[in-house]
Amino acid sequence: MQIILVSGLSGAGKSIALDVLEDAGFYCVDNLPATLLMDVVAFLAEAGHERVALSVDARSAALAALPKSVAQLQADGADCRLLFLEAGTPTLVRRFSETRRRHPLTVEGLTLAEAIERERTLMGEIAALGHRIDTSDLQPKVLRNWIRDLLELGAGRLVLQFESFAFRDGLPLDADWVIDARMLPNPHYDPRLRPLTGRDAAVIAYLDGQEPVQRFLEDVRAFLARWLPEMVKENRSYLTVAIGCTGGRHRSVYLAERLAAAFAGVWRVLVRHRGLARE
Repeated sequence: MQIILVSGLSGAGKSIALDVLEDAGFYCVDNLPATLLMDVVAFLAEAGHERVALSVDARSAALAALPKSVAQLQADGADCRLLFLEAGTPTLVRRFSETRRRHPLTVEGLTLAEAIERERTLMGEIAALGHRIDTSDLQPKVLRNWIRDLLELGAGRLVLQFESFAFRDGLPLDADWVIDARMLPNPHYDPRLRPLTGRDAAVIAYLDGQEPVQRFLEDVRAFLARWLPEMVKENRSYLTVAIGCTGGRHRSVYLAERLAAAFAGVWRVLVRHRGLARE
Protein backbone atom coordinates (compact mmCIF):
# COMPACT_ATOMS: atom_id res chain seq x y z
CA MET A 1 0.00 0.00 0.00
CA GLN A 2 1.29 3.44 -0.93
CA ILE A 3 0.41 6.15 1.58
CA ILE A 4 1.20 9.83 1.03
CA LEU A 5 0.67 12.03 4.08
CA VAL A 6 0.23 15.70 3.21
CA SER A 7 0.93 18.14 6.01
CA GLY A 8 2.27 21.61 6.56
CA LEU A 9 1.22 25.16 7.25
CA SER A 10 -2.19 26.58 6.41
CA GLY A 11 -2.01 28.51 3.16
CA ALA A 12 1.15 26.72 1.99
CA GLY A 13 -0.56 24.63 -0.71
CA LYS A 14 -1.87 21.44 0.90
CA SER A 15 -5.10 21.65 -1.11
CA ILE A 16 -3.10 21.86 -4.33
CA ALA A 17 -1.09 18.80 -3.30
CA LEU A 18 -4.25 16.81 -2.57
CA ASP A 19 -5.75 17.82 -5.93
CA VAL A 20 -2.63 16.56 -7.73
CA LEU A 21 -2.71 13.28 -5.81
CA GLU A 22 -6.41 12.80 -6.48
CA ASP A 23 -5.85 13.42 -10.20
CA ALA A 24 -3.09 10.78 -10.08
CA GLY A 25 -5.55 8.17 -8.79
CA PHE A 26 -5.00 8.40 -5.03
CA TYR A 27 -7.93 8.05 -2.65
CA CYS A 28 -7.79 11.31 -0.68
CA VAL A 29 -8.96 12.20 2.82
CA ASP A 30 -8.63 15.80 4.04
CA ASN A 31 -8.07 16.98 7.62
CA LEU A 32 -7.79 13.53 9.18
CA PRO A 33 -7.36 13.44 12.98
CA ALA A 34 -3.95 11.91 13.68
CA THR A 35 -5.42 9.48 16.19
CA LEU A 36 -7.56 7.92 13.43
CA LEU A 37 -4.71 7.39 10.97
CA MET A 38 -4.11 3.69 11.68
CA ASP A 39 -7.84 2.84 11.69
CA VAL A 40 -8.50 4.71 8.44
CA VAL A 41 -5.53 3.08 6.70
CA ALA A 42 -6.70 -0.36 7.85
CA PHE A 43 -10.23 0.36 6.59
CA LEU A 44 -9.01 1.61 3.20
CA ALA A 45 -6.67 -1.36 2.81
CA GLU A 46 -9.52 -3.75 3.49
CA ALA A 47 -11.60 -1.87 0.92
CA GLY A 48 -8.90 -2.53 -1.68
CA HIS A 49 -7.37 0.93 -2.01
CA GLU A 50 -3.67 0.60 -2.90
CA ARG A 51 -2.81 4.31 -3.17
CA VAL A 52 -4.02 6.66 -0.46
CA ALA A 53 -3.33 10.34 0.33
CA LEU A 54 -4.22 11.70 3.77
CA SER A 55 -4.02 15.30 4.91
CA VAL A 56 -3.06 15.94 8.54
CA ASP A 57 -2.50 19.48 9.81
CA ALA A 58 -2.53 21.63 12.94
CA ARG A 59 -6.30 21.27 13.31
CA SER A 60 -5.84 17.54 13.87
CA ALA A 61 -6.56 16.03 17.26
CA ALA A 62 -3.55 14.54 19.09
CA LEU A 63 -1.01 15.65 16.48
CA ALA A 64 1.79 14.25 18.63
CA ALA A 65 0.62 10.72 17.74
CA LEU A 66 1.57 11.15 14.07
CA PRO A 67 5.32 10.28 14.26
CA LYS A 68 4.60 7.00 16.03
CA SER A 69 1.88 6.11 13.51
CA VAL A 70 4.18 6.84 10.56
CA ALA A 71 6.90 4.65 12.05
CA GLN A 72 4.40 1.84 12.64
CA LEU A 73 3.08 1.99 9.07
CA GLN A 74 6.61 1.82 7.68
CA ALA A 75 7.45 -1.07 9.99
CA ASP A 76 4.34 -2.88 8.73
CA GLY A 77 5.69 -2.64 5.18
CA ALA A 78 3.65 0.25 3.83
CA ASP A 79 5.29 2.71 1.45
CA CYS A 80 4.46 5.65 3.71
CA ARG A 81 5.88 9.10 2.88
CA LEU A 82 5.14 12.58 4.15
CA LEU A 83 5.14 15.82 2.17
CA PHE A 84 5.41 18.92 4.33
CA LEU A 85 4.45 22.20 2.66
CA GLU A 86 5.63 25.45 4.19
CA ALA A 87 6.21 29.09 3.30
CA GLY A 88 7.61 32.25 4.86
CA THR A 89 5.36 34.19 7.22
CA PRO A 90 5.11 37.30 4.95
CA THR A 91 3.95 35.07 2.09
CA LEU A 92 1.32 33.34 4.23
CA VAL A 93 0.07 36.67 5.59
CA ARG A 94 -0.29 37.95 2.02
CA ARG A 95 -2.14 34.82 0.88
CA PHE A 96 -4.64 34.97 3.74
CA SER A 97 -5.12 38.71 3.19
CA GLU A 98 -5.74 38.25 -0.53
CA THR A 99 -8.26 35.43 -0.09
CA ARG A 100 -9.78 36.92 3.10
CA ARG A 101 -9.75 33.47 4.64
CA ARG A 102 -9.55 33.01 8.38
CA HIS A 103 -6.49 31.19 9.69
CA PRO A 104 -7.64 28.02 11.52
CA LEU A 105 -5.66 28.90 14.66
CA THR A 106 -6.85 32.50 14.88
CA VAL A 107 -8.37 33.26 18.28
CA GLU A 108 -9.33 36.51 19.96
CA GLY A 109 -6.29 38.62 20.82
CA LEU A 110 -4.01 36.81 18.32
CA THR A 111 -2.87 38.50 15.12
CA LEU A 112 -2.65 36.61 11.83
CA ALA A 113 1.17 36.61 11.95
CA GLU A 114 1.09 35.30 15.53
CA ALA A 115 -1.34 32.51 14.54
CA ILE A 116 1.01 31.49 11.71
CA GLU A 117 4.02 31.36 14.03
CA ARG A 118 2.01 29.36 16.57
CA GLU A 119 1.14 26.84 13.85
CA ARG A 120 4.78 26.70 12.72
CA THR A 121 5.80 25.79 16.27
CA LEU A 122 3.09 23.13 16.58
CA MET A 123 4.12 21.55 13.28
CA GLY A 124 7.88 21.64 13.91
CA GLU A 125 8.22 17.98 14.83
CA ILE A 126 6.09 16.89 11.86
CA ALA A 127 8.26 18.81 9.36
CA ALA A 128 11.23 16.62 10.19
CA LEU A 129 9.39 13.43 9.18
CA GLY A 130 9.37 13.91 5.43
CA HIS A 131 10.19 15.93 2.34
CA ARG A 132 9.76 19.67 2.90
CA ILE A 133 8.68 21.95 0.06
CA ASP A 134 9.01 25.71 0.44
CA THR A 135 6.16 27.20 -1.64
CA SER A 136 6.95 30.86 -0.86
CA ASP A 137 7.84 31.83 -4.44
CA LEU A 138 5.99 29.09 -6.31
CA GLN A 139 2.99 29.64 -8.52
CA PRO A 140 0.33 26.88 -8.24
CA LYS A 141 1.27 25.45 -11.66
CA VAL A 142 4.93 25.14 -10.65
CA LEU A 143 4.02 23.49 -7.33
CA ARG A 144 1.81 20.97 -9.12
CA ASN A 145 4.68 20.03 -11.42
CA TRP A 146 7.08 19.58 -8.48
CA ILE A 147 4.62 17.28 -6.70
CA ARG A 148 3.98 15.28 -9.89
CA ASP A 149 7.71 14.62 -10.11
CA LEU A 150 7.73 13.34 -6.54
CA LEU A 151 4.88 10.92 -7.30
CA GLU A 152 7.14 9.08 -9.74
CA LEU A 153 9.72 8.20 -7.11
CA GLY A 154 10.90 4.60 -6.87
CA ALA A 155 10.88 3.00 -3.43
CA GLY A 156 14.15 2.74 -1.61
CA ARG A 157 16.14 5.27 -3.68
CA LEU A 158 17.42 8.63 -2.59
CA VAL A 159 15.83 11.53 -4.43
CA LEU A 160 18.46 14.22 -4.82
CA GLN A 161 17.15 17.67 -5.67
CA PHE A 162 19.46 20.45 -6.86
CA GLU A 163 17.84 23.82 -6.42
CA SER A 164 19.28 27.16 -7.56
CA PHE A 165 18.21 30.35 -5.81
CA ALA A 166 19.09 34.01 -5.33
CA PHE A 167 20.51 35.05 -1.96
CA ARG A 168 18.80 38.42 -2.34
CA ASP A 169 15.46 36.57 -2.09
CA GLY A 170 16.46 34.69 1.08
CA LEU A 171 17.28 31.06 1.79
CA PRO A 172 14.77 28.42 0.60
CA LEU A 173 13.14 26.74 3.59
CA ASP A 174 13.33 23.27 2.02
CA ALA A 175 17.14 23.25 1.74
CA ASP A 176 19.08 20.52 3.56
CA TRP A 177 22.49 21.76 2.38
CA VAL A 178 23.17 25.33 1.22
CA ILE A 179 26.12 26.11 -1.06
CA ASP A 180 27.24 29.71 -1.63
CA ALA A 181 28.61 30.41 -5.12
CA ARG A 182 28.82 34.20 -4.88
CA MET A 183 32.62 34.24 -4.82
CA LEU A 184 32.86 32.79 -8.34
CA PRO A 185 33.32 34.84 -11.56
CA ASN A 186 29.99 36.41 -12.44
CA PRO A 187 28.65 36.44 -16.04
CA HIS A 188 26.34 39.28 -15.03
CA TYR A 189 29.15 41.77 -15.61
CA ASP A 190 29.43 40.80 -19.28
CA PRO A 191 26.72 42.78 -21.15
CA ARG A 192 26.39 39.96 -23.70
CA LEU A 193 25.73 37.35 -21.00
CA ARG A 194 23.65 39.40 -18.57
CA PRO A 195 20.22 38.69 -20.15
CA LEU A 196 20.99 34.95 -20.48
CA THR A 197 20.84 32.19 -17.86
CA GLY A 198 23.07 29.38 -16.70
CA ARG A 199 21.31 27.05 -19.14
CA ASP A 200 22.33 29.07 -22.22
CA ALA A 201 25.31 27.90 -24.28
CA ALA A 202 27.22 31.20 -24.08
CA VAL A 203 27.04 31.29 -20.26
CA ILE A 204 27.95 27.60 -20.04
CA ALA A 205 30.99 28.16 -22.27
CA TYR A 206 32.05 31.14 -20.15
CA LEU A 207 31.80 29.25 -16.85
CA ASP A 208 33.34 26.10 -18.33
CA GLY A 209 36.41 28.19 -19.07
CA GLN A 210 36.78 29.62 -15.57
CA GLU A 211 39.31 27.63 -13.53
CA PRO A 212 37.90 28.69 -10.11
CA VAL A 213 34.43 27.57 -11.20
CA GLN A 214 35.68 24.15 -12.29
CA ARG A 215 37.69 23.69 -9.09
CA PHE A 216 34.65 24.68 -7.01
CA LEU A 217 32.41 22.32 -9.00
CA GLU A 218 34.79 19.40 -8.48
CA ASP A 219 35.08 20.11 -4.74
CA VAL A 220 31.29 20.13 -4.32
CA ARG A 221 30.91 16.99 -6.45
CA ALA A 222 33.52 15.17 -4.37
CA PHE A 223 31.87 16.28 -1.12
CA LEU A 224 28.46 15.01 -2.22
CA ALA A 225 29.88 11.74 -3.55
CA ARG A 226 31.51 11.14 -0.17
CA TRP A 227 28.58 11.98 2.10
CA LEU A 228 25.39 11.12 0.18
CA PRO A 229 25.78 7.37 0.90
CA GLU A 230 25.98 8.22 4.61
CA MET A 231 22.69 10.13 4.33
CA VAL A 232 21.06 7.06 2.79
CA LYS A 233 22.25 4.99 5.76
CA GLU A 234 20.24 7.34 7.97
CA ASN A 235 17.09 6.37 6.03
CA ARG A 236 16.87 9.65 4.16
CA SER A 237 14.65 9.41 1.10
CA TYR A 238 14.96 13.01 -0.06
CA LEU A 239 17.74 15.57 0.09
CA THR A 240 17.73 19.11 -1.31
CA VAL A 241 21.02 20.80 -2.17
CA ALA A 242 20.37 24.54 -2.61
CA ILE A 243 22.99 26.48 -4.58
CA GLY A 244 22.82 30.25 -4.36
CA CYS A 245 24.34 33.21 -6.14
CA THR A 246 23.38 36.87 -6.08
CA GLY A 247 20.65 36.87 -8.72
CA GLY A 248 19.88 33.17 -9.13
CA ARG A 249 20.28 33.30 -12.93
CA HIS A 250 23.83 32.37 -13.94
CA ARG A 251 26.28 30.68 -11.55
CA SER A 252 23.78 28.84 -9.34
CA VAL A 253 21.77 27.62 -12.34
CA TYR A 254 24.91 26.41 -14.11
CA LEU A 255 26.18 24.58 -11.02
CA ALA A 256 22.81 22.95 -10.31
CA GLU A 257 22.62 21.66 -13.87
CA ARG A 258 26.22 20.40 -13.86
CA LEU A 259 25.83 18.62 -10.51
CA ALA A 260 22.52 17.08 -11.55
CA ALA A 261 24.17 15.66 -14.66
CA ALA A 262 27.04 14.29 -12.57
CA PHE A 263 24.74 12.37 -10.19
CA ALA A 264 21.90 11.41 -12.54
CA GLY A 265 23.31 7.94 -13.05
CA VAL A 266 23.62 7.26 -9.32
CA TRP A 267 20.50 8.74 -7.70
CA ARG A 268 17.10 9.90 -8.87
CA VAL A 269 17.79 13.56 -9.58
CA LEU A 270 15.48 16.56 -9.76
CA VAL A 271 16.55 20.06 -10.82
CA ARG A 272 14.69 23.20 -9.78
CA HIS A 273 15.51 26.86 -10.44
CA ARG A 274 13.62 29.11 -8.02
CA GLY A 275 14.68 32.37 -9.65
CA LEU A 276 13.79 31.23 -13.15
CA ALA A 277 10.49 29.74 -11.92
CA ARG A 278 9.50 33.15 -10.55
CA GLU A 279 10.10 34.67 -13.97
